[in-house]
Amino acid sequence: MAVSSSSHHVVLFPYMAKGHTIPLLQFARLLLHHRRLIPGDVEEPTISVTVFTTPKNQSFVSDFLSNDTTSSSIKVISLPFPENIAGVPPGVESTDKLPSMSLFVPFTRATKSLQPFFEETLKNLPHVSFMVSDGFLWWTSESAAKFEIPRLSFYGMNAYAAAISSSVLVHKLFTSKPEIVKSDTEPVSLPDLPWIRVKKCEFGPSFTDLQWTPDLELMMDHLASSKKSRGTIVNSFYELESTYVDYISNDDDEPKPWCVGPLCLVDHPKPESDKPEWIQWLDRKSVEGCSVLYVAFGTQTEISNEQLKEIALGLENSKVSFLWVTRNDLEEVTGELGYEKRVSENGMVVRDWVDQWEILSHESVKGFLSHCGWNSAQESICAGVPLLAWPMMAEQPLNAKLVTEELKIGVRIETEDGSVQGFVTREELTQKVKELMEGEMGKTARKNVEEYASMAKKALAQGTGSSWKNLNSLLAELCKPREPNGVNKLSSDEKRD
Repeated sequence: MAVSSSSHHVVLFPYMAKGHTIPLLQFARLLLHHRRLIPGDVEEPTISVTVFTTPKNQSFVSDFLSNDTTSSSIKVISLPFPENIAGVPPGVESTDKLPSMSLFVPFTRATKSLQPFFEETLKNLPHVSFMVSDGFLWWTSESAAKFEIPRLSFYGMNAYAAAISSSVLVHKLFTSKPEIVKSDTEPVSLPDLPWIRVKKCEFGPSFTDLQWTPDLELMMDHLASSKKSRGTIVNSFYELESTYVDYISNDDDEPKPWCVGPLCLVDHPKPESDKPEWIQWLDRKSVEGCSVLYVAFGTQTEISNEQLKEIALGLENSKVSFLWVTRNDLEEVTGELGYEKRVSENGMVVRDWVDQWEILSHESVKGFLSHCGWNSAQESICAGVPLLAWPMMAEQPLNAKLVTEELKIGVRIETEDGSVQGFVTREELTQKVKELMEGEMGKTARKNVEEYASMAKKALAQGTGSSWKNLNSLLAELCKPREPNGVNKLSSDEKRD
């Protein structure tokens, strides 16, 4: 395949989890919609994208990218996923299908068997200007180095969570003097970000255990590979968390952050089709003048039946209109037979896949009870919808802190014992739902989030937005003019590196 001097090719390799895959696919769209002139090119360059995935994930990737005017410039390539992973059922190729997230480490380690297939494919691709691969696919940095391809990492995290995580690791906050932190729920100030107080329970064992564990070993591997990269793609915008973007940027040991988001705003308009039942329900609520609370906890959150019952009864007792998306049969797991009929006046339970952005953008939705995964939190921000933050795993507790303590665009759910994975009573849920939807804190959060929603749109504005300019600089740096033999022109400094 011939490649002209004004044609540039980007490889994307997302991790096999919906929350990691979707933003990188949105980034593909952003690349293809972006218009710029690369210094040295005499004509406007074209960009093509190759996305790598696995067979069981290909249909999701292809469907997500369909119906887009740029889809002809995106090629999807599947690599065979390994079989016989200890504890992982045959045919599971994404984290949302894992029986338990305790299998995350062996599942992630198994992806290294894709490396020889990946490298064999790279040999036959057109010249690659740069690669963006998920940080959990640490081994892709080896492949990038072998083929002399500039590589950027992607974690799906915001700068705030990355800065806090880096600070905790650098200062060994919970491991250097463990006797100082008397309990898992005791707030401790960060040495270099003293206004931020964190708890041991807000971090995984990789941050808190003194012993070498498989989790810690995996984290060390992917952090080491990321430090060798040319930077990190951040799905955020500078104005949202400038202090923390600057914190990472000023750390010579950290790869440069490139804020190019919010990527959820890059989504193309969907073709006109019949409205799904839940959108019709929201339309009716809008006509009735009702404010609706959207409830969803992502695809990987594990919630006990006992806790699901408290959520169900807490929502019912609040008397607030709610749309709850869940994969669970609530009446079966909670024992509350007739629940859905009982709440039908105010509530609707949906078990199908939904377009979350379409729901959050609906005029009747005025709040979002969320686990605070970053994709969900950012969609809520961009839609101008305040959050009821209930973090449950990974960096979600840090996202919740950003939402409630820094940006003040939400209300925090509290567990009985103050831990992240503690129990939440129906009384707590009822009270906080009312506070978000009807109280003064909710009004303040709504005002603030509307301001950030306006900033988000401006960040992607062509020619003037901070994220647009960042992407422009990134492309200028990595998509260098080509020599006749197809090799990038490098500066003398880059050649020495």
